[in-house]
Amino acid sequence: MKTLILIRHAKSDWSNPFLHDFDRELNARGLKDAPLMGTILAQKNIHPDLILSSPALRAQATAIEIARKLSFPEAAITYDSSLYESDIETVFKVIRSVPDTCETLILFGHNPEMTECVNALCDAEIDNVPTCGVVAMRLRGNSWKSIEFHSANLLFFDAPKHH
Repeated sequence: MKTLILIRHAKSDWSNPFLHDFDRELNARGLKDAPLMGTILAQKNIHPDLILSSPALRAQATAIEIARKLSFPEAAITYDSSLYESDIETVFKVIRSVPDTCETLILFGHNPEMTECVNALCDAEIDNVPTCGVVAMRLRGNSWKSIEFHSANLLFFDAPKHH
């Protein structure tokens, strides 16, 4: 069974209004929340085979912090530019391209597409995946190519504010 974990990047820094959106880093809360959620995932015995992330700095930083807590090598994180300013179909396309040798995939991205994907995939009815929110799903099929609307079951939804 394939496990998909969608994670929205941690809280980003808005202190510089002239900084391009892509280049925003994590703020103090984001720097605290990402390791926290990584620790929680480690306690749940999550062992990703692949981590895919938007290349935006805040998504990269979140992916790196969580990967560290999961003992996943930073150099093995894959950055996909199509995950920045994307939509559901683009995210689905990225997921469908994952080799079936991967059993557990963690994907880091942005809203609104993270919330939209969660609700489209597993009928979770989550109003908003908050910053550093984690949603784990189990695919009903045994191939990443089977990703489509209503093709997964919710395993858990967690966020820093729950702790």
